[in-house]
Amino acid sequence: MTIPFYKYHGTGNDFILVDNITNPNVTCPHDPELIKSLCHRKFGIGADGFIFLEKSGSYDFEMIYYNSDASQSLCGNGSRCAVHLASYLGIINNVADFLAIDGPHQARIQDNLVYLQLHDVSTIQMMGNDYFLNTGSPHYVRLVQNLVETDVIELGKSINASQSFQNTGTNVNFVQLEANNQISVCTYERGVNDETLSCGTGVVAAALVASQKGYTSPVYVVTKGGELQISFCKHNTAFSNICLVGPATQVFQGKITI
Repeated sequence: MTIPFYKYHGTGNDFILVDNITNPNVTCPHDPELIKSLCHRKFGIGADGFIFLEKSGSYDFEMIYYNSDASQSLCGNGSRCAVHLASYLGIINNVADFLAIDGPHQARIQDNLVYLQLHDVSTIQMMGNDYFLNTGSPHYVRLVQNLVETDVIELGKSINASQSFQNTGTNVNFVQLEANNQISVCTYERGVNDETLSCGTGVVAAALVASQKGYTSPVYVVTKGGELQISFCKHNTAFSNICLVGPATQVFQGKITI
């Protein structure tokens, strides 16, 4: 069977996307071994994650996301890419109401940027001098003085493997506070087992932590893959109307035989 696919990236966070909606005669299976092999950067197409667009009742579509190790989670940058592809395929115009692993989301495309609404965050937990919160995926946040000198991979692996997260693991974000309401962020992603150039739910977590240090909405985030913007409403340690804003880029299209 030959399956069309689309390669996307959202600020360097890259994905393989498959449309299981518009061509009912060709359906790609949710096979963990297939997902892992296609995401492999030496023996496959190469990607941080794999995304299926599926039909979903009253919603425009369902986005089903797999990390490169075939584990599932919410992916903020992947969601923005899925919305862009849905618009490209004519599934939506420029506004989407879609379903993901953590429930419904709304999004829109405006001025070549994708605006993704995320769920409310009820609290930020202190863990020593660091922070932990869930923005659709679990995120550990550590503020650092010098991001360039921070060993993101080794420290990220160590925190992810620590006793506190031995059952579920966690993504780990290292954040340097900058001037003018800007922060710089590097993220170790648990489902990729490596640093990624950008993590959507991670930069949201970082921005909300920055708000605890006096930063106000919108917070501008610099990652190795590009720039993102986070807006929100703050209520003490709770947050609502959280929006992740950034570009989604279709890199190329292709076909795979399985």
